[in-house]
Amino acid sequence: MPFSLWISLAAICAMGAMSPGPSLAMVLRHTLGGGRVPGIAAAISHALGVGLYALLTVWGLGELIVRFPTLFQAVTWGGAAYLAWLGIKALRAGRGGAVNAQAVATTRGQAARDGMLVALANPKLILFFVALLSQYVTPDMSLAARAIIVLTAVIIDGGWYVLVAVGLSHSRVLPWLQARAHWINRITGLLLLALALRVVSGPIL
Repeated sequence: MPFSLWISLAAICAMGAMSPGPSLAMVLRHTLGGGRVPGIAAAISHALGVGLYALLTVWGLGELIVRFPTLFQAVTWGGAAYLAWLGIKALRAGRGGAVNAQAVATTRGQAARDGMLVALANPKLILFFVALLSQYVTPDMSLAARAIIVLTAVIIDGGWYVLVAVGLSHSRVLPWLQARAHWINRITGLLLLALALRVVSGPIL
């Protein structure tokens, strides 16, 4: 995979991870309630759940492209519509999208369980990855290239939430996130709308 192409994939994954939502609130909640270790456990297990969906999508897309091109196109456009909806929702969130998370007493095991469940209980991640990865996956893509895509999603998602858990030990981090959540929403919304348009217009490969 060309480095320039990987950079675009990494940027979109990063914006998706940074967007305020249930995943961020979950990591904040466990970090505030149990400390740095439970927060990191929640972050890593959430990233593994995201990686599982990314893995399923990468291999499933390859099969759809080869065997059912019409179905692949329909699924891709459905994913694009979902991205557009997410983008509009993020733009409309404004200051109402600020991060609000309350501490709960927690352990490392509970945090890891919740991190995985929050990821796996969100099947819409499949639609997100279908729309995103349809721009990068080809039928003849090598195993190494597919692994790079999956690892990129896992490392960026996990890396961001680990940084949040570690940084939350400083009292200024949460207010900083809360004050800028609406800007993160706006940037993410514009990026998602642009990606939806790109999906409809065709792959970037």
